[in-house]
Amino acid sequence: MSVLGLAMPARRVRPRLLLAVLAGVLASGTAVGLLATSAWLITKASAEPPVLTLLVAIVAVRAFGVGRGVFRYVERLAGHDAAYRVLGDTRARITERLEPLAPVGLASSRSGDLLARLVLDIDAVLDLWLRVLLPVLVAVVTATATVGLLVLLLPVAGAAVAVAVLVACTVVPWLTAASASRAERMMAGARGEVAAAATEDLQTAADVLAFNAVDDVLASFEAADRRLALAQRRSAWSTGLGGALLVVCVGAASIAGLALGTGESGPVYAVLVLTPLALADVLGGIPVAAQLAIRVRAALQRVEDLLGTPVPVAEPSEPLPMPAGSGLQVRGLRVGYGSDDVLRDLDLDLPAGSRVVITGPSGSGKSTLALVLLRFLEPRAGEVLLDGSDVRRLDGDQVRSRVGLLTQESYVFDTSIRENLLLAKPGSSDLQLWNALYRARLGEFVHGLPKGLDTMVGEHGARLSGGERQRLAFARLLLADHDVLVLDEPTEHLDEETAQSLLSDLFRAAGHRTVVLLTHRPELVSRERPTLALSAPRHAPRHRYRSS
Repeated sequence: MSVLGLAMPARRVRPRLLLAVLAGVLASGTAVGLLATSAWLITKASAEPPVLTLLVAIVAVRAFGVGRGVFRYVERLAGHDAAYRVLGDTRARITERLEPLAPVGLASSRSGDLLARLVLDIDAVLDLWLRVLLPVLVAVVTATATVGLLVLLLPVAGAAVAVAVLVACTVVPWLTAASASRAERMMAGARGEVAAAATEDLQTAADVLAFNAVDDVLASFEAADRRLALAQRRSAWSTGLGGALLVVCVGAASIAGLALGTGESGPVYAVLVLTPLALADVLGGIPVAAQLAIRVRAALQRVEDLLGTPVPVAEPSEPLPMPAGSGLQVRGLRVGYGSDDVLRDLDLDLPAGSRVVITGPSGSGKSTLALVLLRFLEPRAGEVLLDGSDVRRLDGDQVRSRVGLLTQESYVFDTSIRENLLLAKPGSSDLQLWNALYRARLGEFVHGLPKGLDTMVGEHGARLSGGERQRLAFARLLLADHDVLVLDEPTEHLDEETAQSLLSDLFRAAGHRTVVLLTHRPELVSRERPTLALSAPRHAPRHRYRSS
């Protein structure tokens, strides 16, 4: 299903959209009626007829004046309520579609550009309903009714206004869209570039300052900003062109009424001349809608391209029930990216409760193995068995409920210690939280903090040291109570003494769980631990490990 398909309103939203269209037609219709009735009333009153002759028109002017504001309010309220409901549903459905892509399928996307697609580009759904479809529907219905009114008064004048309306609804938006097409297509991409550049500049600020590269980084950011500004200027010029052409059409309709209605009475003549001017407000949204339609299409196309990313793991249509044990076997595993293999012919046999240390240089496939064990990446050959069951025939979420991961960059959220822990097991009691912290050798540190569990840790745990941040992540892993723990470079960025202490505590706290430690620092691990060394994939022999 396309993004436009995902952006279709649910059945519960459609009545609100219909109400918004109806209220918009009534609001625009009362605006036209107000001007037409006022023109008739003023002209008629100049002849000083009996007051009763003007009474209906006087009441109509008041009704139209009040009704215009009321109907416009209802239109805005119903339209925005419906559009935001559609946006919320669309975001939920797109997030559901994107979830199977993480983390491997999204690895090639720049974080800032990905954020722009998931926030700014999806926001185009609001423009689709509020500034494209709704104004066009309201304008077409109201303009048609106005033309019908003028045809009843003077057919030839009504026909002239109909031609002007037709040009305003077809030629003007076409010219506006043609003028703005390149700028609008550039807009979404340029906006994503600026967001990506800003995000990367903020994330790398310390390194940029340290290497005195501020000028180069700012120059790159300013170049992206100039491309966005250029697209915005071209878009603004096209908006002005559309507005000018619309004024020409409306003015031509009014002049046609002026020329063709000379034989009519004064009040009718005033209506023929002035009523077309009310169409300027009614039709004013059409050129903008045509221009926005291109921008909306380009923005939603970027989301569509993201949704088209191949899913790295295919979930089984009928998953098998989860096995009871936690033994882990890997047989003839071959994994890679693109045309290159990262792991070849890997065999592991880990009974429940066993431990293995897998070492190797960077690029030897350690992190790739972790992704496969957690069902984030599909192997090209071979199989991974959890207690004898092929994980490809098990539900991925269920596999990850049994196999947990601690990485070198385990994310610590900008919230309290308590909330970071509850991510693993919502509803846990304070006793369970403290138990996990003490098992990770972090309990005494947290206990000594003034706010204890409610201490804020900062963005990505910035208020904690590297070792404390890893221990907090490990406490969260223990709280989740997985049967198999995969530890991917958990001591990265730590000094040797801290790293050895952390590894010792990790193995001790793991208890009866099966543990797979992936590291390129074998010197930190006790020689008593069974070890399997991976080599670079280009020269990789067959890797085998079988627990005794």
